[in-house]
Amino acid sequence: MREGSPFTGVGTIAFKEAADHMTGARLHLIMLLVLLTAAGALYGAIGTIRAGATDDTFLFLKLFTTARQPVPSFAGLLGFLLPLVAIALGFDAINAEHGRRTMSRLLAQPIYRDAILFGKFLGGLLVIAVAMVTLWLGTTGLGILFLGLPPTGAEVLRGLAYLVATIAYAGVWLALAMTLSTVIRSTATSALAALSVWLVLSVFWGMIAPVVASAISPVDPLNPMSLIDAFQTQQAVARLSPQTLYGEITAILLDPAARSVGPLFIDQLQGALLGAPLPTIASLAIIWPQISGLIAAMILLFTAAYVLFQRQEIRA
Repeated sequence: MREGSPFTGVGTIAFKEAADHMTGARLHLIMLLVLLTAAGALYGAIGTIRAGATDDTFLFLKLFTTARQPVPSFAGLLGFLLPLVAIALGFDAINAEHGRRTMSRLLAQPIYRDAILFGKFLGGLLVIAVAMVTLWLGTTGLGILFLGLPPTGAEVLRGLAYLVATIAYAGVWLALAMTLSTVIRSTATSALAALSVWLVLSVFWGMIAPVVASAISPVDPLNPMSLIDAFQTQQAVARLSPQTLYGEITAILLDPAARSVGPLFIDQLQGALLGAPLPTIASLAIIWPQISGLIAAMILLFTAAYVLFQRQEIRA
């Protein structure tokens, strides 16, 4: 029978894990790639905004969404590259301890497996949160410096909501990487498996989703409603990818005039002034299912890692 709290030592492990990540060359290289690409995206966005190529409302939000070819927007780059950061932090969280034969020594201390897994996950998430907050503050500072205008209260609220959603999005990939690290004993194989899932869900899922949706809900030429059913099925299949959910969250939060993640219907336009911005709370209500989906995916993946880790046999 276990005595004491199973979470004793979570903070110690989390801070130790975060310190190891922050001093490791692996994270430095990945974050350098993210910073360079983000700086390129911001440079293009600031140039486009200052040239007057966009309207004058919500300029700070446009820093995240404005793109200048061939560089994508800041939000688009984060959606593509942030999973790499999370995978780099989590692909060897458990199996590396087995490979170094330090897991048995760790469990020989007055600490439970619960604390080890929670601590490693929270340590990785803390590193991502620190990096994203720093990036968000840097973007805000550059916006004030080059645009000469402070952000409005609504822009700050939307930016903070976007920051929280971004951290949750990274948490999904971190939980996935840790789950694969728990299942697969080889660090190289777990890294390859995590990158394969990332490639499928981020690059190829847009091509796979229509094929799967057409098989589930085929279009009947004699039934116009089948078109709507097919579209809804395709949307549901596409949302199995965290990147799709994150893209929908970004589109609503960073564009106050957006009223739907899909096509607009007549009932959604009743009493609405086209082009008028929505209140932040209304935008959050639209994307609450997507945010809940990201959080649920993170919890489910972490739960899978937790159950598998609890059942593993640890040998010295």
